[in-house]
Amino acid sequence: MSLFSGLSRPMKAAGLALVGVAVIAAVIGGITLTSGGGDSDTATPPGTTPTSSDGATQPSSPAPGSPSASTPPASSSAVPPSSAPASSAPPASQPGQTGQPGQPGGDQQASHKWVTVRVYNNSTIQGLAEQAAKDFRASGWNVSEVKGYPGRLPETVAYYRPGTDEEAAAKALALEFGFRAEPRFKEIENIGPGVIVILTKDYKTNDKDGS
Repeated sequence: MSLFSGLSRPMKAAGLALVGVAVIAAVIGGITLTSGGGDSDTATPPGTTPTSSDGATQPSSPAPGSPSASTPPASSSAVPPSSAPASSAPPASQPGQTGQPGQPGGDQQASHKWVTVRVYNNSTIQGLAEQAAKDFRASGWNVSEVKGYPGRLPETVAYYRPGTDEEAAAKALALEFGFRAEPRFKEIENIGPGVIVILTKDYKTNDKDGS
């Protein structure tokens, strides 16, 4: 017996229409389910890099809580304390003692005429030491002793003790009066402080040019 038997013709037509609509809706629903399942994205396993539809590799996002790879580490702005000790100023040098002939060191003065000068006559010329002492004093030299000297020396020389104020004074005196300056020899090493000028006959009084 038919599902629509006993119904009038208009009712049969309406029922068939409803069945047709239901069939069409079922077909459309099945097609929709089939196409939707094929287009769904597949899950990406952890640790793999996702790719775009054109094959390009997409950059991965950093995990939550992990520091960004593009953020440089903060540099310390603290300046380490200097380990170099503060340099202390060198002690001021003590000025050399003046007025003490024969003392090594000390400041060199522009004039050395304060140094004691001893004048010894080693010639047969009477009064030669006194005359030379007069010449030296007239030029400002500090003559403290005048006497004779035994033996025989070849020429007039101003003798000094190396490393003392006598050295500069002897050289200045010798240059002024035209004779040589040399270190003391053994026989006069222990004589008191000062430049020792031993005169011979080659000394010319008042001859500062050595002519």
